[in-house]
Amino acid sequence: MNDAMKWTSGIHDRKLKEQICEIGRRVYNRGFAAANDGNISIRVGENEVLCTPTMICKGFMTPDDLCAVDLDGKQIAGKRKRTSEILLHLAIMKHRPDVKAVVHCHPPHATAFAVAREPIPQCILPEIEVFMGEVPIAPYETPGGQAFAETVVPFVKNGTNTIILTNHGTVSFGAHLEEAYWKTEILDAYCRILLLSKQLGRINYLDERGSVELLDLKKRLGFDDPRFHVENCDLCGNSAFRDGYKEGPPQPKAFEPPPSYTGYLARQKDGSHSSNGAADTESLVKAITDQVLAALAK
Repeated sequence: MNDAMKWTSGIHDRKLKEQICEIGRRVYNRGFAAANDGNISIRVGENEVLCTPTMICKGFMTPDDLCAVDLDGKQIAGKRKRTSEILLHLAIMKHRPDVKAVVHCHPPHATAFAVAREPIPQCILPEIEVFMGEVPIAPYETPGGQAFAETVVPFVKNGTNTIILTNHGTVSFGAHLEEAYWKTEILDAYCRILLLSKQLGRINYLDERGSVELLDLKKRLGFDDPRFHVENCDLCGNSAFRDGYKEGPPQPKAFEPPPSYTGYLARQKDGSHSSNGAADTESLVKAITDQVLAALAK
C-alpha cells in the first residue's frame, strides 16, 4: 500500500473515530462543553484531518457522525457538515508539524480567566510548571473564520500546548488525542484551585530557586518550554510570548505575581541556578530590599 492509500484509509479508521468519540464523552461529562459546544480533531495523513461535525453534542457522538477535511478546511468525507471552527485546528497543525490532535472547548474555570482576561499565573503549582508552562492569551476574534484561526498563530511556539481564547474558551494540542485532552483537564483543575485559593485570601508563589529547579526538572524529563529559548524571560510572567502581543501582554488584576525573576537562560549561562549558591541569597535580599524601599517611598 502506498502512502496516499494509507492516508486515505486513515479517514476511515474506526479506532481513531472511536477515540474522538471517547474524548468527546470526557469533555461533555466534565462539563467542558455544554450542548453543541467544542470541537475535536486528529491529523491522519499529510493533508487529511478527522474532525467533529457542527451542531452535535460531544457526549453522544458515534463514529459515523464524524467527518474529514483537508488542511485548507475543505470537507472531503462525512455525511454531516464539518465544524466551522476547524480552521483554528488547522492553523495550529500547519505551524506545528509535531501536533497531531487538537481539542477546543469551554472548561468553566479556565474560561472564567478568558472572560476576565486574566493571565494564567505561573510559579505556583509544580505540576503546572512541568507539564504545562506558560499559557498565553490569544486576542478575541469572532469564532469560525480565518481571522479567528490566525489569533493563535503568534503563540504556537515549541513548548506550548495550551492557549486561552479571550472571551471564548481554550484550545489544547499534542501528539495524540489523550495528551491534547489532558492539557485541558489540567488547566481547568489549576484554574479552579486558583479561584478557591483566592477565596481564602491569598496566593503564595514559589520562590525563584524553586521555580528554576522545576524548569531544570522539566528539561531533564525531556519536555520543551518557551522559557528555555528566551534570554530575558520573566520566569513567572507572560514574557515568553511578548512579541505575539501587539499591545503588550495582558496585565494581571486578580493574581499579581512577585517581582520579576532573572531570565532562565541567563541563569544557566552564569551558573547562578545553584540551589544553595550565594547568588540566590543575594537576589533574594535585593528583591526584599527593593520592596521595602518602594513601600517607604509611598
